[in-house]
Amino acid sequence: MKIVIDARFTRTDHHDGISRYGSSLIAAASKLADVTMLISDKRQLALLPDVPYVMVNSPLSPLELFVARKVNALGADVVVCPMQTMGSWGRRYGLVLTLHDLIYYEHPTPPGFLPAPVRLLWRLYHKAFWPQRLLLNRADIVATISHTTEALMSKYRLTNRPVRIVGNAPQPGQTPRNTAAGADKTLLYMGSFMPYKNVETMIRGMAGLQDFTLHLLSRITPDRRAELEAIVPEGAKVIFHNGVTDAEYDDLLLRATALISLSRAEGYGLPLVEAMALGTPVIASDIPIFREVGGDAVSYVDPESPKDFAAAVTELGDEALWQQRSRTSVERASAFNWDESARQLIAAAEEAVALRRRKA
Repeated sequence: MKIVIDARFTRTDHHDGISRYGSSLIAAASKLADVTMLISDKRQLALLPDVPYVMVNSPLSPLELFVARKVNALGADVVVCPMQTMGSWGRRYGLVLTLHDLIYYEHPTPPGFLPAPVRLLWRLYHKAFWPQRLLLNRADIVATISHTTEALMSKYRLTNRPVRIVGNAPQPGQTPRNTAAGADKTLLYMGSFMPYKNVETMIRGMAGLQDFTLHLLSRITPDRRAELEAIVPEGAKVIFHNGVTDAEYDDLLLRATALISLSRAEGYGLPLVEAMALGTPVIASDIPIFREVGGDAVSYVDPESPKDFAAAVTELGDEALWQQRSRTSVERASAFNWDESARQLIAAAEEAVALRRRKA
């Protein structure tokens, strides 16, 4: 079976969530199947595995409506896209489209890196569910990364196609930290600074954590940084890194007391699993997706309560509890791996091909 995986959502400088998800799936699936990837910019290759590729148009181009004409020529049995927006008119192959989450129906502000016309369409698209249904029902199989999103898709009747889980996972080969070595009084946040990420609560919570330093690791615009700096409590230690390398991220995780995520909504929460894989405890908002990912390894708090957040950090000051949470985190993270995700992907691809053949 020849599988084409759409890698055009790969970033050219550093991974975001979708970019890393697609790249990691390609690397794992290429060990089990004949995989070719689609790219739209050769700079994407720096963040992709060494797998055969074909150049086509950008997924944001008007030519996307007709991309199936180019893909048909590749002779693929099935095409897998890590998003749900791939053009499919006239396709002659099985198609698996992916819906990661429904965050933007509740929190409609689009990612800032998108062009202005695309941001406008984004907002209009998320005003109702019927455009999503139109997109997803063009596929043979719809993939998603969590049972939480799968349940929401069923609740809102987003597709009449079979829905299959193709999970997210941390990077392979991680060596957990030595729990006996303890931790620095540092707290980490890795993620965007969009409003639904709720970074404000953790910053305000630092008022009660004068001995700790909060490291905000991701890239941030000057305007957003100024907004957040204005609410840093007097005497609190908050550091804006404006981006770190993977090596720097791992080094910080291996020394931190905890990773923090107080999002009001998420599709998965990859930073949680990345931290747990290294034995770094996690403090997270009490929302369904984090419960699904973190199980009993995570400290859950009310995302609107700075005091709850500060209390959870203080609780981890107990060395015995911290070590127990560190060990439990490693055990929990071991349930997520890219080899299993690749097997899920190939099973979904095979099902898509079989369904298409039956229809034919």
